[in-house]
Amino acid sequence: MKKILIILDGIVAKKLLQRIVESNTGDNNYDVVYLNDVILPIQKPSNFTFYKFDPTSNSKLAMVLAKNIHSEVLMALNSKDEMLSVIKNIRDYKKNLQITILDYWGIKLNDSFLNIYKGIEVLANGMVERLPNVPVLAQNIGLKQGEIMEIRVPFGSSYAYRSIASIEQKQWRIFGIYRNQKMLDLKPTLVLKPNDIILVIGKPAVLMNIYSVIGKTQGQFPMPFGSKIYLYLDLYFENEKSVKKAIDEAKFLNNKLKNSLLIIKITRPTTVSIMNMIKEEVKHFPTIILQIDYANKGFKEIIKEDSRKYNIGLLMLTLSMFKDKEGIKHILELKIPIFKFGKESLRAVKNVGVVLNESGSYEQISPIVFDVATQLKIKTKIFDFDPIGEKDNQVRLLDHFESLAKIFNEKLEIIQGDENPIRELKKQKDMLQILPLKEKMFRKRFFIKFFYTNSDLISFDMDKFNQILIPVSED
Repeated sequence: MKKILIILDGIVAKKLLQRIVESNTGDNNYDVVYLNDVILPIQKPSNFTFYKFDPTSNSKLAMVLAKNIHSEVLMALNSKDEMLSVIKNIRDYKKNLQITILDYWGIKLNDSFLNIYKGIEVLANGMVERLPNVPVLAQNIGLKQGEIMEIRVPFGSSYAYRSIASIEQKQWRIFGIYRNQKMLDLKPTLVLKPNDIILVIGKPAVLMNIYSVIGKTQGQFPMPFGSKIYLYLDLYFENEKSVKKAIDEAKFLNNKLKNSLLIIKITRPTTVSIMNMIKEEVKHFPTIILQIDYANKGFKEIIKEDSRKYNIGLLMLTLSMFKDKEGIKHILELKIPIFKFGKESLRAVKNVGVVLNESGSYEQISPIVFDVATQLKIKTKIFDFDPIGEKDNQVRLLDHFESLAKIFNEKLEIIQGDENPIRELKKQKDMLQILPLKEKMFRKRFFIKFFYTNSDLISFDMDKFNQILIPVSED
């Protein structure tokens, strides 16, 4: 839930506050700073808190800003001088807070986090749209049903730090991106960032769902990659115990995460007893689809076919599938998260663990880390190991994770040191590790793990922890 600060005074304050109250869905909390009781609505929803004081008072405004973590500010005031004074007060306290103002005076400030809503232009455009034979933008283009939409990506969104290619786009498309008031060249490797404005086109009902998903900061994974969990089991490599564990933990994850279905794909069936056990495990679960491949098509062909057929958001693979890394390397082309089973029980996990490495990759996976922790109701551990002193961007990356933790309202434990990552990770238990999915993980290792220092490779080669591997843009 987002916290929004509203500062109001003047002739439009009452109507603006009334519209905000009428549009209230309960998804936001509002702090309202006002000067005159005339603007107060008759109904005061429980998610609105009202403060009566002069917003040009630096000390009083600082008390409200310090009390809560606001995601953005909306302002409509009586005069240009008051507006500039309040903006200065906010910037003295918070440099990067998003501010939207209603401007009638032609305010010009060099502030990339300031959105200026020009009141006179809004009024003029609204009247012009009533005239015949005058072209208008967006709302009257195409079928005039709202099939074109503009969406701002909020900080903490599951779509933030995602490459265009990794976002599942069915019945809708991203066709434009603005960053810092400039249109970017659209390409599959382009990574969305907080405060980007994206232009999307598609069915109106689909766009409303996309708008809702992009705007939320938690409880979305496996979106935006897909909506279904897919468990692949090659019984030629498994025994009854490992199959039962995989199905049990896939059911657990399916129950915890926000997805529509769990698909269990069985290939190369072995004994009748294992098949009977599998059918018994899933028969009372309407959200589970069991599919059996009797044709022995092979992993590559099955995954290729099913990735087109289903909207897969998470592919679950057992440890036996990773014995031939070269043989399953093609899963990188799917650009969806991979769940790699570990020896620990998934039901017993108490922490989501992240071992910091390359800042670009870990910024991309950061919203997913807290999204998963939120849905599983467990805390997040960040391991900041730097045994050879090469990671210069760790401070900024830690600040990034701490900021996201506040947005998600999640507990964050940071463990720092210059110890060997292997030794420190071996001490941990009951942990679900999240790390970026990279092509080099599937290459042949030429040195034993005690002599290479890349923590991503060290973590990937460990069998102890359950892991979620998130595709990232490596450009």
